Amino acid sequence: MSGKSTKIRNENTVWHEPTIYRNNRESLNEHRSVIMWFTGLSGAGKSTLAHALEDYLHNKGIRTFVLDGDNIRHGLCKDLGFSDADRTENIRRIGEVSKILIDAGVLTMTAFISPFRKDRRLVRELVADGDFIEIYCKASLETCENRDVKGLYKKARAGQIQEFTGISSPYEEPERPELIIDTANNTVETCVDQVVRYLETNKYI
Repeated sequence: MSGKSTKIRNENTVWHEPTIYRNNRESLNEHRSVIMWFTGLSGAGKSTLAHALEDYLHNKGIRTFVLDGDNIRHGLCKDLGFSDADRTENIRRIGEVSKILIDAGVLTMTAFISPFRKDRRLVRELVADGDFIEIYCKASLETCENRDVKGLYKKARAGQIQEFTGISSPYEEPERPELIIDTANNTVETCVDQVVRYLETNKYI
């Protein structure tokens, strides 16, 4: 029944062509829009870096928005768990939202563990070449576990959290990310500078 309903809904849905396009918004903003996909283990500093970068860019007059993994699971994805299938759906939804935001001319930062390469590749394939910057926040499991800022590793080790990335569920490191940020051995300021240099060099800002 649900499949039939979906088919009927799709057949009755017609794309409405806009009058204002992404390039119009980028011209107004005087900067390009792009998806900056921060990935890495829990505790690797994804959210910290994304928000610090947003502070810097906002103060430069650049239109930005951060999609944070925990925040999204309080709303858009609150119906999802942490099974492989739910993780994939979580990333799919974020990919679609990110695509809308770059069409709106916004430099979009996402901070998600996004442990599976196939899911990150799915988002990359939603957009044109150059519209997806994969940023690997690299920190060892030992480093992240020592930080344990949310106390999650301790709970995972105690068996209180199932399917926890790095402990009972795998994390697949990016194979060819645009940027690798060593968040274990550098200050937040140094990491922000590295990302900003990339954006400037490649003329996003």
